[in-house]
Amino acid sequence: MTALSAVFAISAVAQDLQLHYDFGRNIYSDELPERQKLTLTLEHFSVDGLGSWYYFVDLDFLKDGVKGAYTEISREFNVGKKGFAAHLEYDGGLTSTKSSNVGARFQHAALIGPAWNGHSADYSSTYSLQVMYKQYFHGQFDAKSYPSFQVTGVWSTTFANKALTFAGFFDFWRGEKANGHGKLIFASEPQLWYNFNSIRGLEKFPLSIGTEVELYNNFYDAADGSDKSFYVNPTIGLKWRF
Repeated sequence: MTALSAVFAISAVAQDLQLHYDFGRNIYSDELPERQKLTLTLEHFSVDGLGSWYYFVDLDFLKDGVKGAYTEISREFNVGKKGFAAHLEYDGGLTSTKSSNVGARFQHAALIGPAWNGHSADYSSTYSLQVMYKQYFHGQFDAKSYPSFQVTGVWSTTFANKALTFAGFFDFWRGEKANGHGKLIFASEPQLWYNFNSIRGLEKFPLSIGTEVELYNNFYDAADGSDKSFYVNPTIGLKWRF
């Protein structure tokens, strides 16, 4: 799962396409044997007179095709002139197993709450903090609907004469176990990119190479039956901005 929004952009529209090779399946071969090898992510951010739109779509690949897809779509309405906004969001997707073409739907959710956005004078650094009510809807295999909450932080900063970009997000929310008991889940995906357009003569070449480190606690259930809950999944990736 990837959710890296450029909270503000100098232009009205910003898009990028990312391709990540994931090492998590190699590191946790017993606990996460179904984990994808490749993830393709499309991100879009645009602003208008009322606020902004943001969405991303993740496509996870095994060697024989797409394993699953996940999307988050959000709309913000500006409130005043201090960087505050009203945030609306939808999260949902589907997945399948390595050994079967039978798929399963993720329990989808809607979120609403305030956001606080800001940026440096030259937009080289941006941030957003969102505190939201989260409603899970009835899901597959009798997963019941239930109320929750989520706190999300997003950041991006470009430095070293625009050669490097450090960006990422964190999500902290309440989920539920199969027995109905609550659990607190943390996810974060910091990224570090080297931007080729910082090289003289390549100013119009919008390719970056870098890495993402996916940090999850209480998000996955280990396939081997162990009680392991914290995972670190590094990737190597390419990003094309357009």
